[in-house]
Amino acid sequence: MYIVPNFGIRASASACPSEPTVEIHLLVRLGEAAAPSTIRPLAGRLVQASSSKASATTSRVAYFSTTAPQCKRKTKDNNPKRGVSSLYGSGPREPLSMSNIPLPKPRQFKPRIKVDPDHGLWGFFPAQGKALATPKETEEHGRAWSVEELRKKSWEDLHSLWWVCCRERNMLSTSRQELIRSKLGFGEREIDTRDEEVLKTQRAIKHVLTERYYTWQDAVGVAMSDPEINFEGAEGQVYTPSAYEDEVDVAEWTQPEAESEAAKQIDPVATEAQEAKIEKELKKQ
Repeated sequence: MYIVPNFGIRASASACPSEPTVEIHLLVRLGEAAAPSTIRPLAGRLVQASSSKASATTSRVAYFSTTAPQCKRKTKDNNPKRGVSSLYGSGPREPLSMSNIPLPKPRQFKPRIKVDPDHGLWGFFPAQGKALATPKETEEHGRAWSVEELRKKSWEDLHSLWWVCCRERNMLSTSRQELIRSKLGFGEREIDTRDEEVLKTQRAIKHVLTERYYTWQDAVGVAMSDPEINFEGAEGQVYTPSAYEDEVDVAEWTQPEAESEAAKQIDPVATEAQEAKIEKELKKQ
């Protein structure tokens, strides 16, 4: 009778304490009845099978770890913002530490800035608080000033009229830019027509001022050739006349007054009689 070597029994017993015990008993019983040639290959297969099962068992044993196993069912959503809608204002899913504190409510507050009603920038608009005039209102304008009318105006009047035209053109330019920005599609023709009338007035003002400038140059040329005018003199001494008028006798001025007083002292009755006599003589002739 042959006995199975101890290394096979020990290896199988240390690897798997439950299953190899049955195999060992079977091997012993078979060894009692079988020949040595048949027992050796069978023992080798059993040792290989037991070693493979032992290695599989050791590979299934997990190492020590503090993380949760991946096969565990997830009970918490990884997206903390799921269910929160900014459109419907649902708010957070879970209460926060600030949930019990009431939030301040917005109020309709519009700060009022004090604006001077007589501010100069209102001149860029048709009226105070009005950004654009209607085409009908833009067409309501007069004609341009003519050169003949402006020749009678003083320097102060021409200066004031020039800046009135500048202010009008600024207002028209602002209205034109507002039409382009808002893309209304109307009103540009009326603005161009009114602007052209203002330009005619400004051209007429320039024409009058040019005429006055040329006249002043001619007067300066005449004055430079006049011996009685000294441009280098002090204030009040520019005009130095060379001759004065002769003194008039006082009696010449008093004689007409004396004659008029004497005529007043004549009797009116005698005067009428003399006139009647003259008329009779004329009739006889």
